[in-house]
Amino acid sequence: MGKYSNQTLESGESKVAKSRGSYLRIHFKHCREICHHISGMETTKAQKFMEDVLAFKSAVPFTKYTGGIGHHAQAKQSKAPGNSGRWPVKATQVVLDMLKNAVANAESNTMDVENLVVSHIQANRAPGGRRRTYRAHGRIGPYMSQPAHVEMILTEKAEAVAKEVDTSPKRVSKKQAAKNRFVKVGGGN
Repeated sequence: MGKYSNQTLESGESKVAKSRGSYLRIHFKHCREICHHISGMETTKAQKFMEDVLAFKSAVPFTKYTGGIGHHAQAKQSKAPGNSGRWPVKATQVVLDMLKNAVANAESNTMDVENLVVSHIQANRAPGGRRRTYRAHGRIGPYMSQPAHVEMILTEKAEAVAKEVDTSPKRVSKKQAAKNRFVKVGGGN
């Protein structure tokens, strides 16, 4: 089993569910944008989002690799910069399958499946696959693919802690105290 980049979550402090894929034949840039968008989401919400992308009901917002990306109203819903978005079907399907695998791992670890959050997800470049294309005048050019490694870690959602109410008297400067003592007399503006 390979190492995960986020070692803090797997130190045993809390239950985690993990899933990873190496040398995946999907575009790295598409994976990066999908991972960036679903990071921190609840698993049910992330799963619904990716199913909507596959059905072309919502677009993946592109935030980093935006060269040549069109502007779409669906990307505007997720507040993408410049309304840039696409529907990367193959990469979305792979990340969705990984999410389902991680949820199944959580279920086997007796975790609360309804309360899971994507606490860590990242995509890294894998070594490029080499092919060749034939150019004019007998030359040969590279025709490389850009595969990806993807890893994700799910944790149970932490319960919100109520903020403690401050009961100590509020400190007021002399100037503010004088202003508070002043009473306006008269009905003018």
